[in-house]
Amino acid sequence: MFSPMTVIIIVIAIVLLFGAKKLPELAKAMRLSVDELKKDPKEPKKIEEKAEEKKEEA
Repeated sequence: MFSPMTVIIIVIAIVLLFGAKKLPELAKAMRLSVDELKKDPKEPKKIEEKAEEKKEEA
């Protein structure tokens, strides 16, 4: 599908765009989003409400 060189270039580009400090935060947010979608995909409003609550807490 993708050559190893392509994957390496994409990873380097992501690190340069977002910075090393933001990557763990982005990964955690993505993981939480995927987990919520797997639990209850028919209710995206709940997911949005939870995301807003977490932003307010931070």
